[in-house]
Amino acid sequence: MHSLVIKRSGSWLARFLASFLAGGCWVCVIGMPGEAYAQSEVAAKPFRYSGTPDDNPVSQWFAKVTAGELTLEYEEGFGYLRSILAGLEIPVSSQALVYSKTSLQAYRISPDNPRAIYFNDDVYVGWVRGSSLLEISTTDPRLGAAFYTMQMTPGRANLRRENNRCLACHELPMTQEVPGHAVRSVLTRRSGNINSLTRSFVTDHTSPMADRWGGWYVTGQLGGMEHMGNAFLEGEQLVRHGAADRMDLKEDIDVSRWPSPHSDVVALMVMEHQTQMQNRFTRANVDLREAIEAQADSQQLQTVIEQAAEPVVEFMLFAKEAPLTAAVRGSTQFADEFANRGPRTKAGVSLRDFDLKTRLFRLPCSYLIYSASFAALDDRLREQIYKRLWEVLTAPDPPARFSHLSDDVRASIVGTLRETKPDLPDYWH
Repeated sequence: MHSLVIKRSGSWLARFLASFLAGGCWVCVIGMPGEAYAQSEVAAKPFRYSGTPDDNPVSQWFAKVTAGELTLEYEEGFGYLRSILAGLEIPVSSQALVYSKTSLQAYRISPDNPRAIYFNDDVYVGWVRGSSLLEISTTDPRLGAAFYTMQMTPGRANLRRENNRCLACHELPMTQEVPGHAVRSVLTRRSGNINSLTRSFVTDHTSPMADRWGGWYVTGQLGGMEHMGNAFLEGEQLVRHGAADRMDLKEDIDVSRWPSPHSDVVALMVMEHQTQMQNRFTRANVDLREAIEAQADSQQLQTVIEQAAEPVVEFMLFAKEAPLTAAVRGSTQFADEFANRGPRTKAGVSLRDFDLKTRLFRLPCSYLIYSASFAALDDRLREQIYKRLWEVLTAPDPPARFSHLSDDVRASIVGTLRETKPDLPDYWH
């Protein structure tokens, strides 16, 4: 067991040109040609990214490590990975493996040595086998996404908060142009190199299955639905490697070298939704902060609040969700572990219950309504979201974009939130 000394630092670096991105990057920078020295928008008012103190699940947890209240156990071959996952309550079953040569450690990544990503509702951890550098990211009430790197050495770990080095890839249209996360799907060669001149996708619950997971391993059963995972470019053609549905990766990599032999499809689907939902929370908050900074009058401010809240409500209620055409089953206990977290009604109903037959969740209302990032929204913005949710869920004839919500489903969402969300406005009751 090792009690760690934590060193913290952070500075603006020259921003890399990011006119195109590789896939699978969610934390830190992809090595790309050229440099640009324009200051990031989040460095300016009202965001002031690098000068704003962090206060989030990662900074709070590491404060306890620094104070000696928690210790991390170093393990040969894994460093502090398992200990960090346990301390941050991140399930190993959330492991998703990306083999495209992307991120800060692109040179280490290949189909034989994929990068592992682990996550819970708030925190993401990226680990590359053979590297002492661990990548950690989280949602922060004032920063949006906050990024960290840790050097893992026995008895000592150095934590660094990253700013511009990560924002080069994580403050772009794919993250709603705010500090955020994204799951990307790209065409990848057997070497792990990508063809950046061909199509790529930022994926979430609205994405067709056929566009998802290029550059990722995928385990589980998808009932014949085609996707871009487990496949490599041969010439300009994407060719699947191995069986369409696989329950582990024993035929692909030496699974003994990773905490899990899986890259669970259900975990991937949840991460896609979660990253873009969190980005919309941040985007809405930034829009309001910019209006306040610009000294908008009350009428202008109300317009901004209404316009900022609407995309949040649409995404929260899974508008335009791509339907599943076959049943999906994960390869691990992730689905059960995920469903067991969070509140339930007296009848046992939860927004975390999966459907996985025709859509992702049984009740299409994001579980992130319970999250710290939702609670951190400006009060006026959060009230507007509640108002619009109420209007959509109780309207006799809701707008067409919410036609996927039957009367019974809308009533079930209202009833579930009434029992499990104590801060609802009075009119909800």
